[in-house]
Amino acid sequence: MLFDLINSKDRISDKIAQIQEIYLQDDRPWVVGFSGGKDSSVVVQLVFHALATLPLEKRIKKVFIISSDTLVETPLIISSINATLLKIQQKAVEMNLPIETHKVKPLMEKTFWASLIGKGYPSPRQKFRWCTDRMKIDPANSFILDKVSQFGEVIMVLGVRDSESATRAQVMESHTVDGKILMRHSSLSNAYVYAPIRDFTLDDVWNFLLSNDGKTPWDTDNYELHALYQNSSGGECPLIVDKEIKESAGSCGNSRFGCWVCTVVKEDKALKGFIESGESWLTPLLEYRNWLSEIRDNREYREKHRMNGSIYFVGEGEEKELGLGPFTLEARKEILKELLKTQKRLNNPYDADYKLIQEEELKVIQKYWFEDGDWDNSVQQIYQEVMGEGLDWESDERPLFEREQLTDLELLCEANNVPFDLLKKLIGIEKSYVGYKVRRGLLQDFDKTLNQDKLHYGKVEGFKDEV
Repeated sequence: MLFDLINSKDRISDKIAQIQEIYLQDDRPWVVGFSGGKDSSVVVQLVFHALATLPLEKRIKKVFIISSDTLVETPLIISSINATLLKIQQKAVEMNLPIETHKVKPLMEKTFWASLIGKGYPSPRQKFRWCTDRMKIDPANSFILDKVSQFGEVIMVLGVRDSESATRAQVMESHTVDGKILMRHSSLSNAYVYAPIRDFTLDDVWNFLLSNDGKTPWDTDNYELHALYQNSSGGECPLIVDKEIKESAGSCGNSRFGCWVCTVVKEDKALKGFIESGESWLTPLLEYRNWLSEIRDNREYREKHRMNGSIYFVGEGEEKELGLGPFTLEARKEILKELLKTQKRLNNPYDADYKLIQEEELKVIQKYWFEDGDWDNSVQQIYQEVMGEGLDWESDERPLFEREQLTDLELLCEANNVPFDLLKKLIGIEKSYVGYKVRRGLLQDFDKTLNQDKLHYGKVEGFKDEV
């Protein structure tokens, strides 16, 4: 036992020396991925130790520690990440370390709720994990590319391990250059990957974290992290910056803590584990997540065509039927209503201002709904109905058409065999170009809408000629 302990200390010393050597090799800045879990915590702590023991005059190169906030992270985890990032930054300033902490978030137009409630994306599944690219890979890569444009090249420092999974090991091996410690990034040509704990086992990870009474360089306790793992019955959802690694990462809802709304797996063991360990206030989240998973394949909630208007069939013979498309507008309204009801029920004891959906997301959703023919400011109405108060942002209260005009338009469409929803879609497109001096793309958007499989071309052929 004593020999193992001494051997472990020597190994950590060698690892810190390696980190220092690579840090001093060139002027390429580092971007360290921090997910708040065990592996990334080891990497950040090793890097912190390595920099702290360098002479002050050699601490020149910038180290950016980034963490992904998808805006639907499990509340306990994002609170822990926020607190940790703040303490790392404070300690780095105190010790004159060239470390900056950052959180990367998806664009408001690409958040989970903007995509699902706004555009109608069906809840993610293993074979349709649209969420990972939009909410994790793209924001992280955007940060990396910004640093590439600023510095020419960057080095990503990640907490990935060969023993984590055979698939992950294969992916890393395919990007490894013989005799080199740095790996090529699969999609970013000016980015390289350094995995300092690539050869660590799970025991190595916990032995390091719980040594020295579990104290971190910024004076927090790794035993609290250990307790999170025990209570959640799982582990962390890693910060993913590589589309190839995405497939080997697996889902995060089964045995890892990640997005509370994850429907990739049948059961969110992490969220359930937190509730069973005493965090009963999370129950509304689990109930909503389960409901969202249940309604996913309900045909009444889904369109019979894809988002681009194309149609497809499933089954054979008499069992053949139209495939499922995005959530219908009515379904999206119900999903938003249930989400706001869940928000009203939720009582986060650690953050009184915690919200399940951001106000900016609601604005984007209203914009997407308008484009789909909802001209009644339904987001405002639903919010008022559920929350008992209005949204504090400006909206055009004037209806696009009076009720009588809408009725007349609908009758004209019926008389001329033109789908009313199609006309509303085209008007929405035209409205979106209002204010532009050059409305480049308007006719192309019209043409794309008019050439969708879902339309009965014979009914709208004359209308297309008029346009």
